[in-house]
Amino acid sequence: MWPCVCHSLALTSSSLLCMNAAVRATVRVGIYTGAKVYFVHEGYQGLVDGGDNIKLATWESVSMMLQLGGTVIGSARCMDFRAREGRMKAALNLVKLGITNLCVIGGDGSLTGANQFRKEWATLLVDLVKAGKITDDEARKSCHLNIVGMVGSIDNDFCGTDMTIGTDSALHRIIEVVDAITTTAQSHQRTFILEVMGRHCGYLALVTALACGADWVFIPEMPPDEGWEGHLCRRLADQRARGSRLNVIIVAEGAMDRAGNPISSEDIKKLVEKNLGFDTRTTVLGHVQRGGTPSAFDRILGSRMGVEAVMALLEATPETPACVVSLSGNQAVRLPLMECVQVTKDVTTAMAEKRWEDAIKLRGKSFENNWNTYKMLAHINPPDTKSNINVAIVNIGAPCAGMNAAVRSAVRIGIIQGHNMLAVHDGFEGLAQGKIEPITWTGVSGWTGKGGSELGTKRVLPSEYIEEISLTIAKFNIHSLVIIGGFEAYMGGLELVQGRDKYEELCIPMVVIPATVSNNVPGSDFSIGADTALNTITSTCDRIKQSAAGTKRRVFIIETAGGYCGYLATMAGLAAGADAAYIYEDKFGIRDLEMNVEHLVQKMKTDVKRGLILRNENCNANYTTDFIFALYSEEGKGIFDCRKNVLGHMQQGGTPTPFDRNFGTKMGSKAVLWITEKLKEVYRHGRIFANTPDSACVLGMKKRALTFQPLAELKEQTDFVHRIPKTSWWLKLRPIMKILAKYNISLDTSEHAHMEHVIKKRVSMPAPLMKKACPPTKHEEEE
Repeated sequence: MWPCVCHSLALTSSSLLCMNAAVRATVRVGIYTGAKVYFVHEGYQGLVDGGDNIKLATWESVSMMLQLGGTVIGSARCMDFRAREGRMKAALNLVKLGITNLCVIGGDGSLTGANQFRKEWATLLVDLVKAGKITDDEARKSCHLNIVGMVGSIDNDFCGTDMTIGTDSALHRIIEVVDAITTTAQSHQRTFILEVMGRHCGYLALVTALACGADWVFIPEMPPDEGWEGHLCRRLADQRARGSRLNVIIVAEGAMDRAGNPISSEDIKKLVEKNLGFDTRTTVLGHVQRGGTPSAFDRILGSRMGVEAVMALLEATPETPACVVSLSGNQAVRLPLMECVQVTKDVTTAMAEKRWEDAIKLRGKSFENNWNTYKMLAHINPPDTKSNINVAIVNIGAPCAGMNAAVRSAVRIGIIQGHNMLAVHDGFEGLAQGKIEPITWTGVSGWTGKGGSELGTKRVLPSEYIEEISLTIAKFNIHSLVIIGGFEAYMGGLELVQGRDKYEELCIPMVVIPATVSNNVPGSDFSIGADTALNTITSTCDRIKQSAAGTKRRVFIIETAGGYCGYLATMAGLAAGADAAYIYEDKFGIRDLEMNVEHLVQKMKTDVKRGLILRNENCNANYTTDFIFALYSEEGKGIFDCRKNVLGHMQQGGTPTPFDRNFGTKMGSKAVLWITEKLKEVYRHGRIFANTPDSACVLGMKKRALTFQPLAELKEQTDFVHRIPKTSWWLKLRPIMKILAKYNISLDTSEHAHMEHVIKKRVSMPAPLMKKACPPTKHEEEE
């Protein structure tokens, strides 16, 4: 066998999705490490045809790509590649260009084809040498082909990753349509049936149903029980009788009944019109879901996967199995490609054999939790059982998108548990003043899509009202408290816990649900509302960059929210392709500012004559937005001009994104279920008394799990002066943003303990950095 020399990589895509962020990251990190990077246009067909379909990529050739949908390198179905003769042509084209690394973005079929190509690579080279099409020397230099996959599928149907590229953007398109339909449907008292993509996977339909509070959802993994027609009609009639002017039914295109017969949107329309006489409309979204501007999440996901894909190729050896880059919680990981493909096929097998429960479980814990949460929230009539427990819900701090979704699910899950749910208006001040009223099942109808806070919220902390609050709790016989909000909610929870020593009324279970655009609450990697704010910033930056592209030689300086937390500035910088993002957690000085200005001066000499700088509002007391604007304006005289924008409160507004709607729904549900169990633990001798640390917790997402952490224990992890956690996972992503902006720095992408990757500065031929076993193919949200 010939010794192997790896020095070039090719990038191809086989689906038309939001892949450009992944393409951009792969190209730029590949070039950064000294590799030659090639575009393969039109998918595998371009690999087979060769010629102009395989072109050398440059740094500038992937500029202004992040906001574009689809894939700029094109995609096509290829029958030729399925035959050995076609794969031999593809091998010949790669060998002639010295390409020994292939990055494939596609679904399970495309990735399976890539793995087959890799497995037979050696025999293809032998045949090419025998045919005289390549020399022995060429074969030696290309003795081994490394393969890495990234999954692009709006259906989110690939097992092994929490989310595939394109899924979040598709959900954005769907929710935009649902919100638009809701307006007209409520005006006319209509039933709307929305058909979304998903021939074999119901993820889009299920998450959409959760996000909009649909009356019914049809998914292929779990067909409805026999007699579903009558059940559906009773549910719609019941909702209409309660005063609802809108009924929404979500249908996956692959929906079917237990006998395997298709259930179409037209079938459901005829059923509703015949049995109920409701004015009914159907909307089939089709390929609308696959287009449009990518969401911030998809851009960041694609960028992170692109970086990890290049690292996987550079570190691969002939013994390394083909891997797929996946998302696990907030970490990019590598999994054995064919094991993931096999689990994905197992889901299809389970559905074909009508093992519906197995199909749901094989989709992963996250899918299963979504399904169980939907079933709980979709009750026709809440149970009549009563627990005689009063649970109060209060919003604290600045309003943010997704708060209402959390309140809605908390109220409805509480009612299902038999509790009396109480709404507290105007934060802790309202709690002290007794602004409390019962809130019912129908009282929270339609709340998932509403921004802001329907309950009203204030930043006031409870310490100055602690006695009044204790009296109110006693007056209304409140047995538990759900606090939804930002850092003030966290601080308020701590103050209430500290008040337990003096006021026995405060000895009740409490749970804090982080909800703030700043994403600065200790104990959680994500806060409700941050995703909506991030998308607002990203879309604004897109428009600004478009303006700069038209005028040329212009640099925009944008101030983002977040207090002292640099989450929004960092992630928006990654999503929008910023040249720099100044934050408090990453200290900077005048030399850094000078370096950034010089970087932009050099950039203006290229074809990319524009710049984008983000600044977190409290990143530095002296280097203000005005100061940085003045500095850049002065130093850029004659080379570029500057403009500045302060985004302000627009980052708090707008309708919630699909992520925030579903995250809020899950968090509200989880919180009340936890409270229900905790109340059982602390019920003693006819009364509730909770004074242990674990009876007052923050509910947060840590990696893949929703976890409850005692407020008292989180104090050690908190910088109270600056209102931020002492450590933040997203800080490890900042080097990626800088490298993608063409800064010559070291990159450390060690996002998890079992995988560490370090690229040295601008080495032309990086050696394998660390051999490691691939982690198990676990696709579930740990509980």
